[in-house]
Amino acid sequence: MQTYLITGGAGFIGSNFVLHVRENKLARVINLDKLTYAGNRDNLRALDADPEHIFVAGDIANPELLKKLFQQYQPSRVFHLAAESHVDRSIADPEAFIRTNVVGTFHLLEQTRLFWQQLSPTDRTNFRFVHVSTDEVYGSLSPSDPAFTESKAYEPNSPYAASKAGSDHLVRAYFHTYGLPTITTNCSNNYGPFQFPEKLLPLIISKALAEQPLPIYGDGKNVRDWLYVADHVRGLLAAAEQGRPGETYNIGGNSEKENIELVRYVCSLLDRKRPRASGRPYAELISFVADRPGHDRRYAIDCRKIQTELRWRARETFESGLERTVAWYLANEDWCKSIRNGRYRGERLGLIDKEDRSC
Repeated sequence: MQTYLITGGAGFIGSNFVLHVRENKLARVINLDKLTYAGNRDNLRALDADPEHIFVAGDIANPELLKKLFQQYQPSRVFHLAAESHVDRSIADPEAFIRTNVVGTFHLLEQTRLFWQQLSPTDRTNFRFVHVSTDEVYGSLSPSDPAFTESKAYEPNSPYAASKAGSDHLVRAYFHTYGLPTITTNCSNNYGPFQFPEKLLPLIISKALAEQPLPIYGDGKNVRDWLYVADHVRGLLAAAEQGRPGETYNIGGNSEKENIELVRYVCSLLDRKRPRASGRPYAELISFVADRPGHDRRYAIDCRKIQTELRWRARETFESGLERTVAWYLANEDWCKSIRNGRYRGERLGLIDKEDRSC
């Protein structure tokens, strides 16, 4: 059995990736996560009794820890998903994004290189480092612009996007300078189970169920391409097993939607699955708020390269993916509640109040 070192495996995309790998017994998993606010051990409860899932609480910016993990577990794959990823937070505290996304990626690359260079020729050839990035590094599109291809020039517009662009460039440099077999993936907006409720979809669902206003930036016409997280997971595995070292692969859902269109569709699903006591539509809770600084107007992914070279296709449509997502959040309200009231962090620190706090 192979061993995967997965960074950020207690976060949204990371935990979905780890669960898929272990449920399908693809590899032993060394799961390295710093457990910041967005890291949640509850996401991984299904693996509590799994001896092939080894969780390590630690920072990718700690070279001594990384060296120890490489020496002890000898991974054949590194999947780098650890990142600060929320644009609003990057505007308020850009330093944290530089520290994790740029400096942390450097330390991970450097320790990976040192480990990889001492492998046998066969093991060096078979080794892969998969760096998970975002379409936001490409900048913003107008309504008539063609979708982002892998050759699109980088034009990041937020501290978050700039920090991810910096990490992408480091990964490219380690391939061209040292020959480290790296692969970069740039994905569109993910959604699905275990997404932290600061992001649009779980935020809208949780606020709607709480009968609170549903905040939409600006005029709501910002366009994003929506990718169901399980489809992204399959794309990452395809990139690792079939992708060419040194290449970049865009992973998108072929589901461009305006934010307001997305929110209205979620409201319609909630109207059907969990009607309000008043009988009134959830859409009446929509509230437009001041736009955030530097808000990119449109993202769109051209993923023909991964479709052609790696035979990957998104399985979920916009409608089927949202149906599954809304159903998951309605079936897992305790998970959502533990996030909203901070209990999940208390469990990690052993600081749970005897009396549960209100949401």
